Amino acid sequence: MTDISLDRATGPAAARAATDFYRAVWRWHFYAGLLVLPFLITLAVTGALYLFRDEIDAIVHGDLKRVAVQTERVAPSAMVAAATAAVPGTAVKLTTPGTPASSAEISVRTAAGDRQTVYVDPYTGTVLGSLPHEGTIMWLVRSLHSLDFLGNAGRVVIETAGGWSILLVGTGIYLWWPRKGRGGAVSIRGKPRQRMFWRDLHAVTGIFVGGFIVFLAVTGMPWSVFWGATVNQWANGSNSGYPSGVFVNVPVSDEHLGHLGETGWSMQQAAVPQSPSQGAAPMGIDRAVAIFDGLGMAAGYAVNIPSKSDGVYTASIFPDDLAQQRTVHLDQYSGATLLDIPFASYGPAAKAIEWGINVHLGQQYGLANQLILLAACMAMVALAVAAAVMWWKRRPAGSLGVPPLPDERRKLAGVAAILAVGGAVYPLVGASLLAVLALDWLVVQRMSAAR
Repeated sequence: MTDISLDRATGPAAARAATDFYRAVWRWHFYAGLLVLPFLITLAVTGALYLFRDEIDAIVHGDLKRVAVQTERVAPSAMVAAATAAVPGTAVKLTTPGTPASSAEISVRTAAGDRQTVYVDPYTGTVLGSLPHEGTIMWLVRSLHSLDFLGNAGRVVIETAGGWSILLVGTGIYLWWPRKGRGGAVSIRGKPRQRMFWRDLHAVTGIFVGGFIVFLAVTGMPWSVFWGATVNQWANGSNSGYPSGVFVNVPVSDEHLGHLGETGWSMQQAAVPQSPSQGAAPMGIDRAVAIFDGLGMAAGYAVNIPSKSDGVYTASIFPDDLAQQRTVHLDQYSGATLLDIPFASYGPAAKAIEWGINVHLGQQYGLANQLILLAACMAMVALAVAAAVMWWKRRPAGSLGVPPLPDERRKLAGVAAILAVGGAVYPLVGASLLAVLALDWLVVQRMSAAR
C-alpha cells in the first residue's frame, strides 16, 4: 500500500523485523490485488445492477410482466392452455402472479428440448409474449455476475476470487493500521495528481468497505464449485438436523428440488416425495393451485407440474421475507399434502445460509438492504480504481512494480503460512497460494535479482 520510513541501516533489530514483516504483507497484498481486483469490479457492477432486478425487469420487460388489475382471474388451466397454444410443448411450471398487477409465467418445454417462459394475463388469459428460459435482462446480469457462461470454470473463479478477497481485506487492514507518524488513516490527503491522494482513497475506502467484501465473499460461496458443493452435501446429505417428517420418514423418489427448478440453496438436495399411484385420474393444476392457496402460500409461488405418473405437485416460494419461505408437495391424485416445509423447520445452519443469501441478494431488508449494498458496490469500484492508479504512479518504468522483498526472505514464507489458514478453509485459495509463491520465487525474484 505504502512505503514506511524506518532507517533499515541503523534502526533497532525490532524495527527492521517489523519492516520486513510489513513488506512481506505488502507483497502478498499486491498479489491478492492482482488476482482479485479485476473480478471485484465486474462483481460489484453486476451485483449493483442485480440488487434492483425486479425494478429493472419491470421497466425493460414491462409489456410482459405488468397487467391491468381486474376483479376475476381465469383458471390456472386456462393460462397453461393459452401458453402451450402460443408455444407448443409441455408446461412444466406455473409461477403465480406476485402482485395484483403482475402476469403469470408458464415455463414450457418444447419438442426441441429447450424451455420458453410464456407470460399470460391472469385476468383475461391473453398471452403477452414469451422469452427463452432465464431470458430476461436481469438473468443475463446474473449470469455475468456468477460467470455462468464459463461453466464450472466460472464457479472455480468465483471461489478463488472470493477466498482471495478475504485475504486481501486481512492484509489490507494490517497495512492500513495507524502507525506513529502516519496520516491518512481516516482522511484523504493531497490532490488527485499525487500518489498520496490515491493511496489514502484506497486505504480509507478499503477500511470502510472491507467488512462488506468479506460478507459478500462468504455469502457468495454457496455457488462456488468445491466449497459450495461440500457445504451443500454436509447440510443436506443425510437430512440430519431436520425434524422427522420433513426429509425423513416420508415416501421419496430419487428426484431433488434443484433438478426441478429454482429453489433455495440449502434445499437443492432435498428429496421430493413420490405420489403413490392410485389408479385414479390426476387432480389437475386447478385443484392443485386451489389447495396451495388454501394452505396460505404467499403470492408469487411457483408450481412444478408433474410429468410422470409418480410425480408430485410442488409449490415453492422464496420471497424477500425469509419467514415466508416454504415448499409444499401434493399427491397429484388425491391432493393430500405429502410434505410441508416452512422456513421454521430449517436447521440452524440452513437458516444462517439462507439469511446470508437473502441479504447478499439485497432482498431481506427491503430498500435499505438494496441501498446499503449499492453503496458498498460503488465503494468497491472506487477501491479497485484507486489501487490501479496508485500502482501505476508507483511502479518503475518497464516493471510490474512488485513491492520490495524483505531482507529476511523467511518473512515472506511466514506470511504465506499465516495466509494458508484461509487456504485450509478454501482449497482453491490454498492451491493458488502455492502457485503464486512458486511464481514469485521462480520468476519474479530472479528477474528482480537480474535487474
